[in-house]
Amino acid sequence: MARITIVHTTEYTYRNPVGLTRHRMMIRPDDNHDLRLHEATVAVDPAPSKTRWAHDVFNNSICFLEWAETLRTKHLSIVSTLDLTHHPAGPALPACTLDLAADVFPFSYAADEIPDLARLAERQLPDPSGMVDAWARRFVSGLGDTHTLKMMEAMTHSIKADFRYGARHEEGTQTPVETLTLGSGTCRDFAVLMMEALRSLGLAARFVTGYLYDDTSGTTRGGGSTHAWCSVYLPGAGWVEYDPTNGLVAGANLVRVGVTRTAEQALPVSGGYVGDPNDPIGLHVCVAVGAVPIMEGVEPVAG
Repeated sequence: MARITIVHTTEYTYRNPVGLTRHRMMIRPDDNHDLRLHEATVAVDPAPSKTRWAHDVFNNSICFLEWAETLRTKHLSIVSTLDLTHHPAGPALPACTLDLAADVFPFSYAADEIPDLARLAERQLPDPSGMVDAWARRFVSGLGDTHTLKMMEAMTHSIKADFRYGARHEEGTQTPVETLTLGSGTCRDFAVLMMEALRSLGLAARFVTGYLYDDTSGTTRGGGSTHAWCSVYLPGAGWVEYDPTNGLVAGANLVRVGVTRTAEQALPVSGGYVGDPNDPIGLHVCVAVGAVPIMEGVEPVAG
């Protein structure tokens, strides 16, 4: 358990004064049993004329910003600050809560859950030559039983061990076929690869966006910006999170902000401007995360 402070700064600069269209932000986590949100603030310059909060189709908290049509500016700064306490489930929890019927793969979801999970178990991206299928089947034992949790952990650790990580700040995500072909990718590429591999095995998976903290080992990858991983629905254990970029299981060191069916639905900040195509001259994103470990039942005093 840890007390976490996150400052997420997004700054746009323009060559000439431009107008701003509506911006959409997914930057605020919901308070729940594994995350207690103490405070969430957003500072925007220039100040919007309207700020509205809503829940999207996945029940994520979404903030919409709007400006007057007459506004013109050469910059836009958005600073989100979060103060929260994180109670990660820990890698041991799935083994303690997984239904016995799901201990060995393959297993079946309950009949009353299938309608709700069906869309999340469908393949979302093309795999014309079956490359993703073949890669996923490597983790299914040909001899004897395939234990579900061991299969999940093996897939998570294989991505970390076998693929090169490289930060990429441009928008967009590689297809799983591209990631397998290149042998490299970003955190969101690895999350999508694992999601599509799990879906090829009939499992329901979601894309997760948020933040990585406690980067003290010098080996974690994906810090300093928003982070991406995936979750899979396992009977009894529920939605269990896996970070293939860092080999993390069950939400350890991961602050979840939003969950979606595809990576494209999970943009932290999106919007547009009114001006010439060559007006944008800079985009700067910085995420500063501070974590103070705390003992169970002891809450530190905020400074």
